[in-house]
Amino acid sequence: MCGIVGIIDQDRQPVDLLVLAHMAAALDHRGPDDEGHLIDGPVGLYHKRLSIIDPAAGHQPMTFGATTVVFNGEIYNYVELRDELKRRGHAFRTNSDTEVLLHAYVEYGLEFVKHLNGMFAFLIYDRDRGRVIAARDHLGIKPLYYRVDGGRTLFASEIKALLRHPEVRAAPDHAALKDYITFQFVLGDRTLFDGIRKVMPGHYMVVDIASGAMQSVQFWEPRFVVDPYHTEEYFIVELRRLLEDAVRIQMRSDVPVGTYLSGGLDSSLITTLAAQHASGLKSFTGAFREGPEFDETPYAREVAAACGSDMLEIVPTEHDFTDVLPDLVYHMDEPVAGPGLFPQFMVAREAAGHVKVVLGGQGGDEIFGGYARYLVAYLEQALKGAILETNEEAEHIVSLQSIIPHLPSLRAYTPMLRHFWSRDVFEPMDRRYFRLIDRSGGALELLSPDFRATYDTEEVFARFQSIFNHPHTLSYYNKMTHFDLVTNLPALLHVEDRVSMAASLESRVPLLDHRIIDLVTAMPPRMKFKGGELKSILKRAIQDVLPASIMQRKDKMGFPVPLHLWLRGDSRSFFRDALLSSPATQRGLFAAREIERLLDSEAPFGRRLWGVLNLELWHRRFIDSASVPLSTESLPCRFGSEART
Repeated sequence: MCGIVGIIDQDRQPVDLLVLAHMAAALDHRGPDDEGHLIDGPVGLYHKRLSIIDPAAGHQPMTFGATTVVFNGEIYNYVELRDELKRRGHAFRTNSDTEVLLHAYVEYGLEFVKHLNGMFAFLIYDRDRGRVIAARDHLGIKPLYYRVDGGRTLFASEIKALLRHPEVRAAPDHAALKDYITFQFVLGDRTLFDGIRKVMPGHYMVVDIASGAMQSVQFWEPRFVVDPYHTEEYFIVELRRLLEDAVRIQMRSDVPVGTYLSGGLDSSLITTLAAQHASGLKSFTGAFREGPEFDETPYAREVAAACGSDMLEIVPTEHDFTDVLPDLVYHMDEPVAGPGLFPQFMVAREAAGHVKVVLGGQGGDEIFGGYARYLVAYLEQALKGAILETNEEAEHIVSLQSIIPHLPSLRAYTPMLRHFWSRDVFEPMDRRYFRLIDRSGGALELLSPDFRATYDTEEVFARFQSIFNHPHTLSYYNKMTHFDLVTNLPALLHVEDRVSMAASLESRVPLLDHRIIDLVTAMPPRMKFKGGELKSILKRAIQDVLPASIMQRKDKMGFPVPLHLWLRGDSRSFFRDALLSSPATQRGLFAAREIERLLDSEAPFGRRLWGVLNLELWHRRFIDSASVPLSTESLPCRFGSEART
């Protein structure tokens, strides 16, 4: 895992090493082991390295012939790909996956990305063709941002590095802000920073150095084209094979590997499979001691004992929260997702003291349908079909009778049900799912009248529709899981990347092997969501792997944080100082009286308060503060050089 920076100057001016290094210095936490740079006239590349594969010989930038790469991530199938390239006449001088990446580009051209199985973001400088290729992995596990400004194109692993360029100033993107208020993430390639964009997951961009022309190409997407020919037994056997193989190849490392273990289905599966490849595997579990509703360690201990893992428990505290949150906002670049990023960081920081790589279960809910809202949506569909004798999906995926045994999973979601069914019951599927994930209702009350006057729900809904109503997603279930795969999952992966990199730890996510996604999205929906059972197909594929108590759990927690308790305790002054301070009240974005009323109420600390708290801390850290001045004091103590193979 590493950090990369690139500058392309279309005015043909030589890249300034001082500026390039100043940008890269913002990524020191991503690559504390090594660094290097290449400047070739108007093209500059910088690399910060966290050494995982071939630590001695994997220095970057790495050059082969007229091609140079800076690379963040891992190519898990590099062993197989290297063997194939050897058969085609290629010779290798290192054992690194970076060199395999270079040779694959030389051999296959732009089609080489289709040969890669991994998590990656990279910049390839092709001198002979006068172009730079910027690519990001299938699901967007690794980040890559860019800014085009006049005659210059900038790339970086994190936004904060782009902000260090002397001609870049931080300003909010107001359209993106409306997405954040609605979903707590931003749709499409926008960020909360005006003019700064994301390279989209499953895409590569080709930048012509002379003209600055950019072409974006999608090389992969979750297609949801249903395979009607294979049997359920085939899908179950193939899924099990791919799960085992994904963990096997992601255990490849020249440094110690551990796992995250929450006690939930996904992390328990990954830990159990990983333990088959490493004796004494270390696993890391987080919990709070404020009550059993914040503690899953009994389940985690059972899994660790069953597979022989050495489990370490991490217990974050209220003091930890107020101490690290401002720094976490800095590491995140943008406020996204929920408060779970705090315990995730605390666990990552502890894990980094023992291992350099961790495997986790991220993505299982989006791939296999693990969110309670899918069951809520289909409970309404089943009622609608039973009452009105209608069917919107050509076949009954879930009937009212079949869904009843699985409804106890909704026991903790009665407030959601009450809110969801309070109005507009039996509307079209896109409207209903939008209501399930729309977080703007209560949050809008905390924003100023001026902001509310500019907020148009229908405008945001139209952007939502363009993604939700994908032409290949004919069933409600596929529409929901597709939307979450391409919007919600990247937001969660954003958190996964930042909290691990803040601790200089590499986080791998085997469930997001694109082969698994290709298989699951081809399954008939009724097979994946049989009777409305969450993660039905996954449970059938691994039924003999985990203890029965884990397989049968109906009390999924999702790493809840006791913020509503802390809000009444010693942290009260932290929340009030952040949200009712002069900078916050004078910003013109928040409704101070409504925020104060909420802080003084007995209502639980929910996502709406979390959303405005993060937004305020983000404004303070990035928008209110001036850019870091360019000076030699902020430069790294050494400049690395390029490596040629």
